[in-house]
Amino acid sequence: LIKGKHSVCAVLGCGGGKSIIQGMISKSATDKGNRVLFLVHRKELCSQIEQTFKQCGVDFDLCQIGMVQTVTRRLSNITEPNLIITDEAHHALSNSYRRIYDYFPNSTRLGFTATPIRMNEGGLGDVFESIVEGVSTKWLIKNNYLAPYKYYSVQLADITGVHTRRGDFDSSEIAEIMEQSKIYGGTTENWLKLADGKQTIVYCASVKSGKETAEQFNKCGINAKHLDGTTPKLEREQAVQDFRDGKITVLCNVDLFGEGFDVPDCEAVVLLRPTKSLTLFIQQSMRSMRYKPGKTAIIIDHVGNIFRHDFPDSPHEWSLKTKKSKAKTTVKIRQCPVCLSVYTSGTGKCDECGYVFEKSERADITAVDGSIVEITPEEILKAKPYDYYKKIKDFETLKMFQKAKKYKFAWCLHKAIELGIPIPSKYNQVMRHMRI
Repeated sequence: LIKGKHSVCAVLGCGGGKSIIQGMISKSATDKGNRVLFLVHRKELCSQIEQTFKQCGVDFDLCQIGMVQTVTRRLSNITEPNLIITDEAHHALSNSYRRIYDYFPNSTRLGFTATPIRMNEGGLGDVFESIVEGVSTKWLIKNNYLAPYKYYSVQLADITGVHTRRGDFDSSEIAEIMEQSKIYGGTTENWLKLADGKQTIVYCASVKSGKETAEQFNKCGINAKHLDGTTPKLEREQAVQDFRDGKITVLCNVDLFGEGFDVPDCEAVVLLRPTKSLTLFIQQSMRSMRYKPGKTAIIIDHVGNIFRHDFPDSPHEWSLKTKKSKAKTTVKIRQCPVCLSVYTSGTGKCDECGYVFEKSERADITAVDGSIVEITPEEILKAKPYDYYKKIKDFETLKMFQKAKKYKFAWCLHKAIELGIPIPSKYNQVMRHMRI
């Protein structure tokens, strides 16, 4: 801990060896006869942490690993710890954690998190005095602690107009949008193009959408399974083991395989849950990036999360202050209309497939002060799902949509007829030539 500080928040990205660092700190404390209370927010993480701590040589006579919901109810039965370590410390502002901190005011506190903010709205200054940042995600990739990745954005759903509840998109409204057969079909179709055969975790928006997505994969001959919080423990454990053994290729889940979940063989993730939470986005998108020689992780984003949060390894200016300071730089993101990869190159050429953008194309999407501003109407239309054309009421907008999607002009004419949209007379000769 920093000299003179009673509570410190350590920032370390996914794959930075957080559990080992926590284990060695706990060992050092118990070796000196100090008591350690280690807090996790989910039951499944207790056994994982315990195994790591045993490997580190922690004295369990002086170390207690507990789920915060349990600890907060049994405070009077717990011997006062010298050190409280909080895993996933971005949760530390909640009442359950603060009751524990208040009950043991003399205990030194150390928190670990990859994102020291709560729902993108504020820092953790109410519970921590100082912040220490570890190595960056880019450094971890460069030095082979994390796998490099390819990021693809293929939006299948339009969430325009969805309300916000408690800082994130309304779950019931999102579920309604994502529970559609076209979403399930588009998910498997794009997976077969971009990640066929790779051990994949799919993050879904609801139990129904998770089950239906898994069923769609199975219909395509791909072994898939859905898991959620209601799945019996033994069934869940068996499914995870089958996934690790390669018997199951795709695991669909709802709010299950996120923080702290160890899946060493995951090679790809599919994002089917839009979120305003940077923490959730990073946890989910980076789940496939555990290092393995020669491995390149695949991230398939069907809900446009990258345009809300930037790349998973993009740097951030962290602060314990209640409100984050405004961004000082402008980030430009490009999406290739051919191979669907997303990148930040300013060369006008796709890093992945070599597609060259025309000067008239404006594929830049600018992030300012943490929010996304899409520069042109064409770019907005490019992000819309295919069936958005059914909402268009005039020919010029339909033509703009056709150009944004790189469809042939004939598509525009056929869809105008389908929708009953008047076609300008200047195209009559073209239609006669095409026999439309």
